[in-house]
Amino acid sequence: MPRVTVCFPGGKHKALTMSYDDGRGADRRLVDIFNRHGIKGTFHINSGLLGQGDRIAEDEVRQLYAGHEISAHTATHPTIARSPREQLVEEIIEDRKRLESIAGYTVRGMSYPNGSYSRDIKAMLPWLGIEYARTVVSTGHYGMPDDWLEWNPTCHHKRDLMQHAETFAGLHKSQYLYLLYVWGHSYEFDNDGNWPLIEEFCAYIGGRDDIWYATNIEIADYMNAFKRLQFAASSAFVYNPSAASVWLNVDGSAVEVKGGCQIGLS
Repeated sequence: MPRVTVCFPGGKHKALTMSYDDGRGADRRLVDIFNRHGIKGTFHINSGLLGQGDRIAEDEVRQLYAGHEISAHTATHPTIARSPREQLVEEIIEDRKRLESIAGYTVRGMSYPNGSYSRDIKAMLPWLGIEYARTVVSTGHYGMPDDWLEWNPTCHHKRDLMQHAETFAGLHKSQYLYLLYVWGHSYEFDNDGNWPLIEEFCAYIGGRDDIWYATNIEIADYMNAFKRLQFAASSAFVYNPSAASVWLNVDGSAVEVKGGCQIGLS
């Protein structure tokens, strides 16, 4: 029987994703930094607050975040664990509706506003079309999530960001999948006067051949596509019923399983 493990696209075993909340004006500068270094971000937006104060206006959202992911953050940013279920449903569904009308694609992820969630909220999210939700609980680790509706990031950008970047760059054991997940708020760079930190980070970690730069939903979709693969009991062959390719490590070699195809593995 061949030894088979999942890889990231291109046979890579490391991925980087960035996650920023609230849709504030400082996102313009952050997106520019990401774009210059080939880094992808997910931007969680409160659609009911668009254009208020320094928040990005509705007519700018689609163009600004092109190439990145527009994700939900509830319409008005309540502390949802303290809210009635009726309000929770409205906050998420209305946020999705408005963001989808702007983005032109289905919004299927979110981050918890004020880091607020509960077991009951998590149970409701799939019925509201949400497939992943990010917490504010930083692990300091580089593993994949066990629970997509309680997706804990590696670190906030204020906490040892360059140390994490250097550690992550040095990870080399291909038997593992490594994920560096950074979160924060772009306006914090203004408040703290530390834009050089994210500039240095992106210049250091961007443009590497061994890292997959992905949005939150791209990672979730990819891992779900892997779960849908149909392996022979002997692992002699596999069929991919999804549209997208999935990459496998088969006895030490990277193998692409294209969408709709069946291939031999031994």
